[in-house]
Parts: sequence; C-alpha cells; structure tokens
Amino acid sequence: MAITIDPEAYLSLLSQAENDAPIESCGYLLGPDAQHVTENYPMTNVDHSAEHFSFDPKEQFSAVKYARSHQLQIVGNWHSHPASPSRPSEEDKRLALDPNILYFILSLADEQPVLNAFRIQDGEVVERYRIV
Repeated sequence: MAITIDPEAYLSLLSQAENDAPIESCGYLLGPDAQHVTENYPMTNVDHSAEHFSFDPKEQFSAVKYARSHQLQIVGNWHSHPASPSRPSEEDKRLALDPNILYFILSLADEQPVLNAFRIQDGEVVERYRIV
C-alpha cells in the first residue's frame, strides 16, 4: 500500500526535524483520508531527547480540534530519528498503542533523509507503507 504526502507537508516536517536535531522532532500528519497527507501539524517533544519523544497533551488536543474543524483526519503521527534508521525501535513499537493510525519515522542519519510509514499492532510491525 502507498501513502501520498503533499510536497508542502513533507518539507514542513523535514524542516522541523532538521531544525530540532539532534533532538527528536514530532507531530501529526493530517489529510482528507487515510492514504493522503496534506498537512504536518508540528508538536513539541516534551522529553527534549535525542533518543525518544513524548507529545504535549495540550498540543495533541489542539491537533484533534484543528483536524476536525478542517474536515481532516489524523493519518498518523511522526517523529524523527536524527542518528538512526527509519524503522521503529523497540520503544517505538511498545508505545504504538493506536492500531488505527500509521507511524511515520523520518531518519536524518544518512546524507538523504528517509521517511517510512508503518502500521504497528500489539507491539509488532504488521505493514510497511510506500511513500509517494
């Protein structure tokens, strides 16, 4: 399966991740349906860590309100891996509690950034999505 990300949304999350590095960056990806991302909703990594992230609950609530008011849905959440590959860590899999959204990981470890999306259920990656 493939996920389409509008160029503006991709550039927004890439810029956010590059600006926040070496701290992990995070946010929600929004779109009109589950296969199309049109917006990055940036959020603060309240852990301020290079190895893990946590959303600010107030920002999460604001993101949900924003999505609803703009007739968008939360396609998934995303975070960056400033120095590691674009694949879920054991912690990422353990904390992926919503099987209805995708988990996007942007790696900045190589010369070219790599963005992948995953469906995670019961702590296991069950599907990897192609991003177009």
